[in-house]
Amino acid sequence: MSDIDPEGTLTIRTVAMPADTNPSGDIFGGWVLSQMDIAGGVAAGERAGCRVVTVAVEAMTFISPVKVGDVLCVYTTICNVGRTSLTVEIEAWARRNRHEDRHKVTEGKFIYVALDDQGKKRPIDR
Repeated sequence: MSDIDPEGTLTIRTVAMPADTNPSGDIFGGWVLSQMDIAGGVAAGERAGCRVVTVAVEAMTFISPVKVGDVLCVYTTICNVGRTSLTVEIEAWARRNRHEDRHKVTEGKFIYVALDDQGKKRPIDR
């Protein structure tokens, strides 16, 4: 994953709010992780063409804190499609003070499984 420009497709963009902070005033890592999981689920669901669920976070690296007011931009890349699962590389970048300048704050790999209407694993069309 690049440190210069985001890789992948911009999947979601949201603003970090005061209610999402820890006592030090930084945005909780769990909030950032949840935004990444939402974006990964969107990308995986679109690729699978069905409902997907998160089954694992294979890797997660926090690079720098997210601050209140930052615009969090989450980029996704489908990097592997198996019989019933997908692996998504996810990068989160922050735009401070709504400027065009951005920096990577987090990256990770999330694994999703495709489900049928009964909640059972289902094959993904290649």
